[in-house]
Amino acid sequence: MPGVIACSGRRAFNSQSVKANQQNAPQIAYGYTAAGVALAVCGFSAVVGQIVLMRELIVAFNGNEIALGMMLATWLLWTAVGSSLSGALHWGTRYPRHAAAALECLLALTLPATIWAVRAAKSIFQSVPGELAGPLPMLLTTLVCLSVYCVLTGALFVVAARMLADAGQHNANVGAARVAAGRAYLLEAAGSAVGGVLASVLLLRLFESFQIAILVALLNLWMAAVLLAWLRRRGVFLLAIAAVLVAVPLVGLLAPRLERGAQKQLWSGFNLLDSRDTIYGNLAVTETGAIRSIYNDGAILANAPDPAAAEEAVHYALLEHAAPHRVLLIGGGVNGAIGEALKHPSIVSLDYVELDPALIGMARTYFPAQAAAFHDPRVHLHLMDGRRSLAATPEKFDAILVDIPDPQTAQLNRFYTAEFFSAARQHLAAGGVLAIELRSSEDTMSPELQSFLRCIRRTLEGEFPSVVAIPGETIHFLASAQRGVLTGDPNVLLERLRERQLNTQYVSRWFIPYRMSSDRMQQVESQLRPLPSTPVNRDFAPVAYYYNVVLWSAQFGNAYSRWFQRAASVSFSHTMGAVAVLLLMIVAIMRFARKRARLAPAGCTVATGFTVMALQILLLLGFESVFGYVYYQLAILIGMLMAGMALGSWLAIKCSGPAMRQMAAVQLLLAAAGPLVMVVLSLAGSVHGAALTWVVAQIVFPAVAVLAGALGGFQFAIAARVFVPRVESRAGLGALYALDLLGGCVGALVLSTYLIPVFGFWRTAWMCVLVNAAAVLAALPGGAESESALT
Repeated sequence: MPGVIACSGRRAFNSQSVKANQQNAPQIAYGYTAAGVALAVCGFSAVVGQIVLMRELIVAFNGNEIALGMMLATWLLWTAVGSSLSGALHWGTRYPRHAAAALECLLALTLPATIWAVRAAKSIFQSVPGELAGPLPMLLTTLVCLSVYCVLTGALFVVAARMLADAGQHNANVGAARVAAGRAYLLEAAGSAVGGVLASVLLLRLFESFQIAILVALLNLWMAAVLLAWLRRRGVFLLAIAAVLVAVPLVGLLAPRLERGAQKQLWSGFNLLDSRDTIYGNLAVTETGAIRSIYNDGAILANAPDPAAAEEAVHYALLEHAAPHRVLLIGGGVNGAIGEALKHPSIVSLDYVELDPALIGMARTYFPAQAAAFHDPRVHLHLMDGRRSLAATPEKFDAILVDIPDPQTAQLNRFYTAEFFSAARQHLAAGGVLAIELRSSEDTMSPELQSFLRCIRRTLEGEFPSVVAIPGETIHFLASAQRGVLTGDPNVLLERLRERQLNTQYVSRWFIPYRMSSDRMQQVESQLRPLPSTPVNRDFAPVAYYYNVVLWSAQFGNAYSRWFQRAASVSFSHTMGAVAVLLLMIVAIMRFARKRARLAPAGCTVATGFTVMALQILLLLGFESVFGYVYYQLAILIGMLMAGMALGSWLAIKCSGPAMRQMAAVQLLLAAAGPLVMVVLSLAGSVHGAALTWVVAQIVFPAVAVLAGALGGFQFAIAARVFVPRVESRAGLGALYALDLLGGCVGALVLSTYLIPVFGFWRTAWMCVLVNAAAVLAALPGGAESESALT
């Protein structure tokens, strides 16, 4: 009888619960929807914030891609801290809706504040206006400035996921609670995908940083109001209308004032005349006395008037040619190089190539004397990438002049590689000359500088049988495909200078004999003679970028430079062997551990985070190496990666079967993804024609990003089945999400600061293969253990 009574009581209780759930069904359904929207808003805010702040940090750190790696690593680290703390401390466990609303409000405040902090940080660590930042200021700036925003986004993901799981327990249409983690990841990734695509096609084109930040803030405040009010559809609609009405004055009036104030902080010590964000980067014009300077992503492009730089950029190369008729100038038009080149009477055509149309517009406004040469009928302006222009034209030139900064970034390095030199040689007429210039030293060269310049010379000599170097603070490398064209005799150049009646101040009859004196020419010849160990610089093995990193780091103390060079001295085979031994030890521990059912998915999640971040960096830098820019494509590729993650999570939720074997299969696919990306990059580099180039850039690259993201999203959702088997495991989701982010953090840091500069793209891809091979071994079920025991 007691059993019957108890049974009847349970039936009555269950009946009352069902009835209560039926009465509250609209509220439960709304709660589930609100939780899902909160997750999407979290992903949207995180990705848009990441894109905007990535841009700000690149400008603050003069376009240095090590800053990009540090930024991505720091972003993922702090997000992992936020998610793990939220899980471990049970933030929002009792009142997740209120906790999520509070986090939304804090997010709304922190993005504009973070942008301001990044811009103000430059004036703090920059003792002299315009100087480069060192590794320590970069790291400290990213760690401090990104901390609050990233911790909040990480915590919000976990809290909103709890809301989703709690609502899912009361909603019969939601499905099992064990897939709540996968659904949360799906919704967050979907919001991230929308944010990336929207930022690319709309936000970055129409709005400045603070305007975007205020729009994101209003979205988060609206979400907080929805969560707190717990309103029905009509209330949500009214809140949306109110947000739009508030957005207009804030975006139109407040944001421009914040933008101007923050720009003054960023360019403290300068008289800033203009600053514009374009799809290719940030352009800024400053004025100091009578000198105006133009910067691209914080790195100086040109000063004007600067007759010494303008003359040296063209005259040494053109004087080496007996009678130049057709000239190609890549960059350098702002500093007056075009006008100097046109002084040579034999020139009948000068093709000037510049990537960013906004640069030409700013030159006409702020550098009118130098831009006047644009209107000469002999000048033909081409607004496209220099390498793409060279590949597309059938013309041959008597001189190709490359007047761009040193290869301090992957974007600039592509103009100093064997692939570019080979393309230039094919477009030189008989007796043609290729000219590049790099920073050097008037007196003694440091060992780091010698190694860097030897690398460039070795790369040139691999394509040209004749190479001459003219020493000075700026060293000029001149190359020709025919022997006997170039000369190191200053008298030959002086004779041509007189014959052409050139009116010059610095490349003149006084300076040429000094720059090209026999002792100086012999000294630079002996200093820069390539060694047997001197490598060749290539598009996907950018060793010149590595040497430039060494030069850059040596400016801020020898400790980092020595460490970097010691690490680079270890061969790739030894590095792979050491990593393989370490991974095998970890796999052995995981396979024989008592809690293998949790360690295996944890290890796979870390490996997946590492690999997806590696694929993202390879795609971004590879796109930059192939097409010459990345900021225009940055948001699209990130958005497509997140769209792939959403797709992968959705497929995993729909997919049933042995979880561990599915994880092992995905790790195999991830192992193959690195070489696949490199095949795509290699093929993309050989593509010609406007239509085919557009297809590769706008369809193939985003498709590869979707594929990479889909593998990551699928793996996370499958791993969550094993790692977070019950919704009651409150800390599980936060811990797993943190492991995914930490894997990405390690990937961003190791790839950008070590693997890619030292070993190049292909070897980095093989390192990813090794990492995923170890994850496959960890995920494969043992012979005696059942799949059900692990899942």
